[in-house]
Amino acid sequence: MVSIRKRYLKNKPFCTVTFSLSTAGAGSAAVYLVGEFNGWDTLAMPMKKLKNGSFTASLLLERNREYQFRYLLDGGRWENDGEADKYLRNPYGSDNSVIVI
Repeated sequence: MVSIRKRYLKNKPFCTVTFSLSTAGAGSAAVYLVGEFNGWDTLAMPMKKLKNGSFTASLLLERNREYQFRYLLDGGRWENDGEADKYLRNPYGSDNSVIVI
């Protein structure tokens, strides 16, 4: 299971977004959150592995924007988020998840 939680900050143009990955990441040693917000750097944002085996990461994103992203599991398998706001085709023949803030 994947999930996204948005928490808008009062009087500020930002939103704290928490990305969680459980069943899709089960058995993975490492999961990275990769997207426009980190220049698609596959090593920039490792997700924290929790005791139950799920992964989580939070970041502050600017409001009134859309960000494409994906999860990279163990350096070789890409996953989308089932709770993304929408999906856009990427140049590699698959889709990217999109979050709208």
